[in-house]
Amino acid sequence: MKKTLALVLALLMCLTSVFAQGASDANTSKTTKIGFVVIGDENDQGYTYNFMNGMNAAISQLKSEGYDVELSVKRNIAEDAGCVDANLALAAEGCSIIFNNSYGFEQYMQQAADEFPQVKFISLTNCGSQVDGRDNTYNAFARIYEGRYIAGVAAGMKLQQLIDNGTIKADQAVIGYVGAFSFAEVISGMTSYYLGARSVCPSATMIVQFVGSWGDPTLEAEAAQALIDQGAVMISQHSDNTTPATTAQKNGVFHTGYNNDMTAVAPKASLLSCKIDWTKYFHDFIKNELDGKGNPSDYCGTYANGEIVVTELNEAIAAPGTKEAMAKAEKAIADGSLQVFDLSTFTIGGKTATNADMYDSFAAVQGDAVKNGAFLESTLQSAPYFVGQIDGIKWLNAAY
Repeated sequence: MKKTLALVLALLMCLTSVFAQGASDANTSKTTKIGFVVIGDENDQGYTYNFMNGMNAAISQLKSEGYDVELSVKRNIAEDAGCVDANLALAAEGCSIIFNNSYGFEQYMQQAADEFPQVKFISLTNCGSQVDGRDNTYNAFARIYEGRYIAGVAAGMKLQQLIDNGTIKADQAVIGYVGAFSFAEVISGMTSYYLGARSVCPSATMIVQFVGSWGDPTLEAEAAQALIDQGAVMISQHSDNTTPATTAQKNGVFHTGYNNDMTAVAPKASLLSCKIDWTKYFHDFIKNELDGKGNPSDYCGTYANGEIVVTELNEAIAAPGTKEAMAKAEKAIADGSLQVFDLSTFTIGGKTATNADMYDSFAAVQGDAVKNGAFLESTLQSAPYFVGQIDGIKWLNAAY
């Protein structure tokens, strides 16, 4: 009798273990749905194209590591109430993590976050979610200004070559910059680009035309043309499309791009591009959530960590020595010996700039970013907060 009872108990224990293991396997094999709300689509060959490349790479990497993840994307979403609907729809589909890729999405994403407190919502290139009091909202950005500085070095080398060859005079080394909006993210980037160019071409100046849109191919082309008409021989951009590159080529001037290598569409004009590689952040955020580790409310990627990328130099048109000059700047940025916003390298109104001259009063986190003679961008928060209007850069409009 005792022997029979022991066998029965052993069988029950075995069955219990099997059921428990089955439940465990079912739990670990449950598909995690990831949502992504994007302002454009891959056809822009710029902003959204770059984001989707990073997300797709991250999803592929997670799958190769044994994570069962599935991506759902809402494309061509405007910065309006439709963004709330897109986020709510993804949450209703069962997405437990939802990323939003445009600056103007944040306020709408936050509304959806209130409806689904168990879902993680991440606003990219923004700054309000880290301080909004919600436990399920996050911010992330990267120090793209570091990449823009290096791209500026390539542009400056080309300008100096044109001067040295007698193609232009020193005072004709004019950069034209197509900017989306006149606020910190754009101002920080265009300023660092200019400082990079001027580090190797001291006579360089910059004129800026804002278009009031992140991604309007026609407006971007028109702005590039207006800048060229006013003397720009080098075009760069903080806008989403390739039309500034093709406009530069059509006019026989040079170009550096953003978010995607644009040499394919403008091989005679475009030197290179800089971009954020979002793969690491997407991968790590999702993995940390699945592993139960959680994530910081604000994250900033860096050049040193490989999250800022400069695309391959178009050596067919680049100035001799450009690779070496870029490598020198890259090394100095990575080891901290070069501070992009070194106060000794620029002035505002003819004077050394102060924190008040440069710090965005609308930044989510307020503070003094000037340390050891340099303005430290994207350290108090990931999103840029440099808004100084430095000498050498002329704004042609400031309506946005």
